[in-house]
Order: sequence, then structure tokens, then C-alpha cells
Amino acid sequence: MLMLTVGELMTSRVARARPGTSFEGLVRLLRRRRVSGVPVLDGDDKVVGVVSEKDLRKTRGNAGARRGTAAELMSSPAITVHPEQRAVDAARVMDRHGVNRLPVVDEEDRLIGIVTRGDLLRLFLRTDAAIRADIEDRVLPRTVRAAEGAVRVEVRDGVVMLDGRVPATADIPGAVRQTWRVDGVTGVVTRLRTGHDGRATGQEPPAEREPAG
Repeated sequence: MLMLTVGELMTSRVARARPGTSFEGLVRLLRRRRVSGVPVLDGDDKVVGVVSEKDLRKTRGNAGARRGTAAELMSSPAITVHPEQRAVDAARVMDRHGVNRLPVVDEEDRLIGIVTRGDLLRLFLRTDAAIRADIEDRVLPRTVRAAEGAVRVEVRDGVVMLDGRVPATADIPGAVRQTWRVDGVTGVVTRLRTGHDGRATGQEPPAEREPAG
């Protein structure tokens, strides 16, 4: 679960529209697929825009607009992401642009999936137990040359406490850095100290990450 990518979270079966799809066709599509927005693709399956329920609501009371097409109603250009991008970065893009979904495109900008705010919310609602397991099973064995159980891990509301003795001071920055990279972590406090001199490191990174949106 370390640093999940967009490709690991995205939905591959995506409802889609074409520039010529009518207002009525868009309404039916959203209702049938039970989604709140769809990407609009050109003839090469490249994303040219996104139509959301919000875009459709803007046309209420305007009879002329109701006869519009996806090309006339969509928000364009579309904001997209690539599958190899970090999920946390996609969350920041959503927050910055005020959108609830991001089409996922390949290296030729063709649609391959979609990631929604709900997908990312589930990521950051990971349990403390799952976060702790990732740190104990995947982070510490790779970063700390210490006997099993020498470092204690406590997690509360996403904030991680690392406490214990390690053989070398040089191991500590890497352990802290990799702990920060575990999905769902919102803060890291370390009380790690070397085994031979007993001195605390005094390293305490910021208690919070930048909000992910």
C-alpha cells in the first residue's frame, strides 16, 4: 500500500460521451450508469472535455440550451492524470481545480480509466491498524537495521509515533521519510535513538501533511 498510484485506484469501465451526444442522451447516460459526470471523447478516444450534472443543471429553464450537445455543454479543456501518478497528487489536482473526477489517460492522451474523489477518500480513510501493518512489515525491515520489535509503532488518527533504539543514527532519516510515504499517514513523530549512546534524535517533522482535498 506504499504510495498508491492512480492506476491502482482508477475504474477502467468508464461511461463516456461523444461531442455530438445530445442533452437528453447525456441525462440518460448519467442516470443509467449512476454517475455524476462523464468524459467526452473525440474520434481517437482522446478526452476533449467533461460533462457533469452541474453543467447540465445550468441549462434548466433554457429551452435552447436543452437542445445542445456535449461539445457545447462540457467543461474544456479536460483536466487529466496519468496512471503512474501518485494518488495523493491526483487528490491535490482535484482540490486545486475544484473537480470531483479526473479522466486517466495513456501516453497518447487516450482514455483508459477514471478516478473520483470517492476513490481517493477511501484511500485516506485507511485504518490505523492498516497503516501500522504497512510500517512494521514494509518500512522498518527496509530502513532500520535493528532486531524485530526494537522499534515500536503506534498510530492514532493517522499520526505515527516511532519509538525505540536503532543501531545507527543514519537509519533514522530514512525510516522517517519512508513512514511519511505510507498512504494514510497524516503526521510522524519520532523518538528513535541510537542503541549505543541513548540520545534522542530530536527529529520531529511537521505533524500534518498538506491536505489532499
